[in-house]
Amino acid sequence: MVLAECPLCHKKQSTENQACSCGGWLIKRQGGKQVRNPKTRYWIKFRIPGGAQRKEYVGTSIDEARDADSKRRVQKREKRIFDMLPEANMTFEELTTWYCDLDAVKELSSFARVKQALANFNAVFGSRIVGTIQPMDIEKYQAQREKQVRLYKDGTPRKAIALATIDMEISIAKTMINKAFDNDMVDGRTVKAFKVIKKKLKKAANARKQTLGVADFLKLRENAAKHLQPILTVAYNTGMRAGELRLLEWAHIDRKGAFIRLPADLTKEGKAKAIPMNHHVQRALQDVVPALHHGYVFTYKGEPIREKGGLKRSFKTACKNSEIICGRDTTGGLIFHDIRRSVKTNMLAAGVSKEYRDLILGHSLQGMDAHYISVSDDDLRAAMDTYTAWLDREMEAAKGGTTDGESVGTA
Repeated sequence: MVLAECPLCHKKQSTENQACSCGGWLIKRQGGKQVRNPKTRYWIKFRIPGGAQRKEYVGTSIDEARDADSKRRVQKREKRIFDMLPEANMTFEELTTWYCDLDAVKELSSFARVKQALANFNAVFGSRIVGTIQPMDIEKYQAQREKQVRLYKDGTPRKAIALATIDMEISIAKTMINKAFDNDMVDGRTVKAFKVIKKKLKKAANARKQTLGVADFLKLRENAAKHLQPILTVAYNTGMRAGELRLLEWAHIDRKGAFIRLPADLTKEGKAKAIPMNHHVQRALQDVVPALHHGYVFTYKGEPIREKGGLKRSFKTACKNSEIICGRDTTGGLIFHDIRRSVKTNMLAAGVSKEYRDLILGHSLQGMDAHYISVSDDDLRAAMDTYTAWLDREMEAAKGGTTDGESVGTA
């Protein structure tokens, strides 16, 4: 049977339907002829003898779909079961093309990384039939990638491929295979080949532990560029991520309630987040001059801060001016995200309970806490007051020349 997939809601239905129940058109009359929507994708549905019903994506041509359906009928009549499995003739590169063309995949914020990871995989397995890839082939790929070295643009060696990168590539390939399995494009044997592969990097083996002490924070902020200073202040008082700070808009600032209210589409967790503003954050925001042609809070030369290099370069310069070691690949080096870890560490020292630390920073509550804990703005504000009181004392001590515990290394 041939099925038509609606371009709008992706519902699979009869090829005779002129319109989908969602309102999307499939067939219309034009110039006295019936014209099919060129964006319609066609599938064939068939049942393998003694097996389950399967669906197979064909393309955007109904004629090709009808040919494919006829072919499956012949194979079924001749009991050529293996030939009826889509993965019997589909290469890894063809599967990648299908996967990367899915709307849900293209909308991922990590889409560029997904494409690059699959491109690396295709460099080895692109021409291989998906169903023929065995666990030993994937393990060999892991070993080969581990021996490879990244190169600078001039061709000189840079550094070895990180184990986390290799695991990420395998994970993305697994996700694609699972998606294909859900859509009846591969069978359980193919899923199993990827499922049994173990990660190269042990859990939390590469977890960063670097923190920024209060004294070094004050020094860093003092030596930072003017546009970076309020960003550092808000980051060190709230634990907000770099991406949340870059995309923060004045519409998210609740001045009356003294909260930063981030919408779900701005947070990594995909959930709305309310962050209390203490007096440090409120003062920093008061000093920021709003732009006239956009609503972003933090800017560089009047323009929104770019995603690539926008904060990284100015942060690196501030670290250099403060004689603070900087860089992910440098022993003891500081990166911007370490500020977030510092805030949670400081909140622990201040006596803020784990539940409130998690809620303010946006980390998910675990176990039954996720269902039974409900907090008000007053509760969050009280937790922030506890942290702020501790932070004020530590700042006064740092300005007076006393130490505030372990901090990042200095050059």
